Amino acid sequence: MAGRTGSTGRGTPTTGRNRQPSLAQLRAFAAVAEHLHFRDAAAAIGTSQPALSGALSALEETLGVRLVERTTRKVLLSPAGERLAARTRAVLDAMGELLEEAAAVRAPFTGTLRLGVIPTVAPYLLPAVLRLVHDAYPELDLQVHEEQTASLLDGLAAGRLDLLLIAVPLGVPQVTELPLFDEDFVLVAPRGHELGGREGIPREVLRGLDLLLLDEGHCLRDQALDVCRDAGREEGPVSMTAAGLPTLVQLVAGGLGVTLLPRTAVAVETARDGRLVTGGFAAPAPSRRIALAMRTGAARSAEYAALARALRTSLAELPVRLLDDPE
Repeated sequence: MAGRTGSTGRGTPTTGRNRQPSLAQLRAFAAVAEHLHFRDAAAAIGTSQPALSGALSALEETLGVRLVERTTRKVLLSPAGERLAARTRAVLDAMGELLEEAAAVRAPFTGTLRLGVIPTVAPYLLPAVLRLVHDAYPELDLQVHEEQTASLLDGLAAGRLDLLLIAVPLGVPQVTELPLFDEDFVLVAPRGHELGGREGIPREVLRGLDLLLLDEGHCLRDQALDVCRDAGREEGPVSMTAAGLPTLVQLVAGGLGVTLLPRTAVAVETARDGRLVTGGFAAPAPSRRIALAMRTGAARSAEYAALARALRTSLAELPVRLLDDPE
């Protein structure tokens, strides 16, 4: 009788450490680690407090370590719990990504797609993107995140984002670009400005204008500075910047200088104020390229390429030059 206690038929001890944690146990621990409250943690994962407590106790037995310290007033993570909480969340995130990828393989354009968009694109292209997804991919759960370029690239690399709608070239390793279109920059000036309403403006005029720019971190700022350098303008201190294009054009309307807008933004931004006029540059006009960007070798790369093709068709009515599908 004693020989059978704590052993299998092969004589191997049946300790908790020989078992694997279940996903339910990991979810329970992750919820407790996040909320540090059993009732809130149970509600967050849709279970009862007794079931949550049981799953957590089972996980502690399986791992052979104490994860939390229970008191009458609060819940604290033990030193082991502090160390294992982040790893537990990473395991759950990876499992979620695995299930999403499997769902995408079974049925393309289903599940969740986390799309990152730069602020100088989002207001002007998202209506077309959202219409396309609504009409063509009704089973796709599109989640949009508007952030600056550096944050979007970090999110893509970390797996927080799946796809970016962004200005290129990026020159970032392990990121594949799917070009959509090129669009010209337009000069925006206050009403009465001598360049208002003109076409064929030589870009050299930028050497002597008070140019207003977006804050640092916006790729449009860097593109505008590149245009100025190409025009022979020496880069000097910027006296005034803005966090977004609506504020930027209001500064222009107030007579504080001129700015450059991508053509897709002109109709939206200049229609808000009658004190603004525009002018077009001589060919070849300064321009920027917009693309989708994905992790190289992404499991859903064929799906993203198909989305890029569909987007080019959806954007045909915009004042842009659509690009051919890359080979």
